[in-house]
This record gives sequence, structure tokens and C-alpha cells, in this order.
Amino acid sequence: MSEQKLPFPPVAIGIAGCSGSGKTTLAAELKRALGGIHFPLDNYYLDLEHLPLQERTRQNFDDPALIEVPLLAAQVSALARGETIDRPLYDFSTYTRVPGQTVRVEPGPFLIVEGLFALHYPELLPLYHLRVYIDTPDGLCFERRMKRDIEERGRTPESVRAQYEATVRPASVNYVRPSAAYADLTIDGTGALDWKVERVVTELRERGLLAGMGETLRRV
Repeated sequence: MSEQKLPFPPVAIGIAGCSGSGKTTLAAELKRALGGIHFPLDNYYLDLEHLPLQERTRQNFDDPALIEVPLLAAQVSALARGETIDRPLYDFSTYTRVPGQTVRVEPGPFLIVEGLFALHYPELLPLYHLRVYIDTPDGLCFERRMKRDIEERGRTPESVRAQYEATVRPASVNYVRPSAAYADLTIDGTGALDWKVERVVTELRERGLLAGMGETLRRV
């Protein structure tokens, strides 16, 4: 499945936060600033091909049990060793893995693992050099999710609100917010993006994890 690509292990960063917290935006900006890989967890949802479509739509995708954790942990571990992986491809319109198709992911100097449950699974925690949690008030998370789902996914305000109350907020309370206890660095999700990036970069520098990155960071 994997082959050695880097002469040194990447620096692995885990970023978690509630839906709408800003974790994806931060991960994407860190990728731009540091290089490496932005690695969201969404493609590791379980393949529900064995269920009728109507039953698939009733599954709670805000439950960490719907992620295939052994495969996720194995592939994050391989990337953290500097190896290449073939990541599954998930079709969110059918709630199934795309059969016979994967995406080749090459390692980079930084591995930025991002998702609701990035700090929830015990299998992932030892792989990170730095664990980051974005702490954003529920009201702001809901506003951001409402805007995104209406503008990008064609949802109605009523359906967004119903889903948020039924599954999104309970998952935040039960799984996501408790995972903040495992963070090395907690960032205020209401702050400016460049400030958040600087917080992470400063923490990496203080931990001696930015060796050889001076020229890149001067361009941030």
C-alpha cells in the first residue's frame, strides 16, 4: 500500500472543533503557509452500500462510530511515517465508497489532520506532534453552518436548523467539545485567521518543529 517518500518523518498536526468552528479554514491556511498535506477525515465514513438508500439517509453522520477508524488510523500512521497511501473516495450523494477508486496521497513535511473527531479517537492521538482545538461559541458555529449549507448545499433554513438540533449539536456536546481535553493548544475561534495561524506557528517553533522552514515562513 505504501512506499517511503521522505528522508524524515513529517510533522503531524491534529485540528479539531465543532461544525462551523473554522477548523477547515485554519487547516487550509496552514497548508498554504507550511506546505504539506491537508488531510480531512470525511472520506473515511463507512461504506453503507449494504443498506437501502432510504435507510442510509437516516444514519447519523455526526456520530464518530460511522468512521472506519482502523483504516483511518493505519493510513494516517503511514503518512506520519513519510509513506504514500491510497485513500478511499467517498460519494456523499449515495453514502458509499466509490468502488475500485482511490486517491494517491503523497507525504509532505507537514501532515495536517482535520475533522470533528480528529482529537476524539485514541488511535490518532499518539501520531500527532501538536494537537489543536478551535473553541468557537455554539451561536457562531450555527451561523456559519447555516450560511454554508444554504449557499453551498442548497439547503433550506428549516432543514439546517432541524439537523443542527437533532444531530450536530448533540455530537458537539457528547464527542467534539470533550476532545478539547486532549489538545496541546486551544485557539479562540472568533479570532482573525492570520492570528490563528500565528498561534500554531509559534507553538510549532517553541516545540522545535520548524527546522528548515525559515524561508517558507518568511513568505507567509
